Amino acid sequence: MFKIDVPDVIGSANVICYAVVNLCLPTYNTQHYANGELLGVAYGLVICKYENDDGCYLFYCDDQWVEFADTWHETTDDAKDQAEYEYAGITNNWSFK
Repeated sequence: MFKIDVPDVIGSANVICYAVVNLCLPTYNTQHYANGELLGVAYGLVICKYENDDGCYLFYCDDQWVEFADTWHETTDDAKDQAEYEYAGITNNWSFK
């Protein structure tokens, strides 16, 4: 297996774990918008935590690990459940930082 170069910090939040979407199927159960435009499928997903936040964020990233959308969750398990809801099969792709 090859190593994926994911930053330790994205958007000033500490990376907990990440998954590449590659072989997962987008379910289109959720749609993300920016400036009124529908955003495309993520290259990778990252679960991050800000220092003073009780919850965590699920970041949707491009192939340079730049965040283009996010959702807030109480726990990492909740974030992983959301990821699976949006990308069927992603559960098996998580790696810890």
